[in-house]
Amino acid sequence: MNLFRKNIQRMEGYVPGEQPQEPGFIKLNTNENPYPPSPRAIAALKESASNLLRLYPDPLVTKLREKAAEVLGTRPGRVLVGNGSDELLGIIARAFAGPGDKIVFPSPTYLLYKTLAEIQDAQAVEVDFPEDFSLPKDVVVKGARITFLCNPNSPSGTMVWPEEVSRLAREIDGVLVIDEAYVEFADTNCLSLIEEHPNVLILRTVSKSYSLAGLRLGLCIGQEGLIQGLLKVKDSYNVDRLSMAAGVAALDDQEHLKKNVEKIRQTRSYLTESLREMGFFVYPSQSNFVFFRTPSPQAAREIYQQLKVQKILIRYVEYRRFEDCLRVSVGTKEEIDAFLDRLAEVGARGQGLGVRG
Repeated sequence: MNLFRKNIQRMEGYVPGEQPQEPGFIKLNTNENPYPPSPRAIAALKESASNLLRLYPDPLVTKLREKAAEVLGTRPGRVLVGNGSDELLGIIARAFAGPGDKIVFPSPTYLLYKTLAEIQDAQAVEVDFPEDFSLPKDVVVKGARITFLCNPNSPSGTMVWPEEVSRLAREIDGVLVIDEAYVEFADTNCLSLIEEHPNVLILRTVSKSYSLAGLRLGLCIGQEGLIQGLLKVKDSYNVDRLSMAAGVAALDDQEHLKKNVEKIRQTRSYLTESLREMGFFVYPSQSNFVFFRTPSPQAAREIYQQLKVQKILIRYVEYRRFEDCLRVSVGTKEEIDAFLDRLAEVGARGQGLGVRG
């Protein structure tokens, strides 16, 4: 007996990156920050683990909204806080799209966008990125309720510059959701577009640059009208006391953030150049990971599998038209050296892979 809605029954569901249960793995598959979070955030967590946990948290997350507004140069009324930016994406999907509505996004990109469209029984409109991951010309779809743009994009790490994104916001019919989960590692961002466009929402997260992926905390920034509407849809107490306290402390420590981001950017450059010297084509990354082409889909699978045997995890998803590509998160310099050494060994052992050792 099938009790689910038909659209839920037929969908596959989103599959997150692998989280190994045994020790000893070098995890370069889920874009986690390799460096510890701010000591202030840890101290705030410990201080908040008190008898006050018996009370519900602030449903409006006031202190965190105020701190985020201060850091981002906006007003608290333009900030919504979620249990990770994934929850915010779900809130947006529920607020703007229903059965049969069009949800548009370039492809390949963050796989959750399609899953959210399927949950809403909406029409997922996937528009192919060109080979260089520039903004597709036909991404403007008449009548679309939501257009998602991951920027910098995952899995490619590439970026669409704010001028182009602004033009897109003017041309589409519905809301433009700019998912800036990785933007702290980039050279620019689209935050200023909030002032110009009443249909733009921007998402940020503390998971990547702030090293708090285990906390689950995200930010949505938009004009007051959009934020007020989204507040109607969110769960009453969607952010807990511990996350609020740690989030305020992390945002308050911008110096710690900048130091970690700079280390990752330097290692990203080293990783990119090393892969190119090995003969791989590497897309220019504005994120904390790199996306590179192997000689063939078979080579990509073999590299992924052999590295996993040696307890190094990278991300392999058979994206249509990019089945020969792999994504590797930027770890510490030592982790990246271990990855590069093992990758060279794979090339030396597997002559058929076409990888130079």
